[in-house]
Amino acid sequence: MRAQLHRNANLSARNTAIYPGTFDPVTHGHADLVKRAARVFDTVIVAIAESPNKQPLFSLEHRIAMTERVLADVDNIQVVGFDTLLIEFVREMGARVLVRGLRAVSDFEYEFQLASMNRHLNPDIETMFLTPDDRYSFVSSSLVKEIARLGGDVSGFVHDDVRAALREKYGL
Repeated sequence: MRAQLHRNANLSARNTAIYPGTFDPVTHGHADLVKRAARVFDTVIVAIAESPNKQPLFSLEHRIAMTERVLADVDNIQVVGFDTLLIEFVREMGARVLVRGLRAVSDFEYEFQLASMNRHLNPDIETMFLTPDDRYSFVSSSLVKEIARLGGDVSGFVHDDVRAALREKYGL
């Protein structure tokens, strides 16, 4: 029995996971998923994509800084920007797991397609899907930006620093 326990000791070792996205801006839903992933993995790298094709509202540097402030209370995370193919970034970081969020059934088809493509590009990388707390299942960065742009209250969806940055960006 002792040999079996010793042999299985490595089963408790956890890996590094990457949680990629544009985080434009980071929402309470994003933070919730990071905190959930941080309970499962030794290290979670929040990988913020430059994504110039999406024409983000905030610069990459600003998104990194906001995300670091929002997640300052989570010890085992790193916030990193990247501008390469995601699967290459994952390899460079030495990770083997991608964390993706599923808010609703409508997210599944797109996320399934991404996971399948990533597995095709590198079969050693796994994708783990997490669902947010029910309070955030409808929150998206796009909706938050639209509400803020029109002068609505986004305080229930984002950190105070993010709300202030949105108000400043939209001149409110």
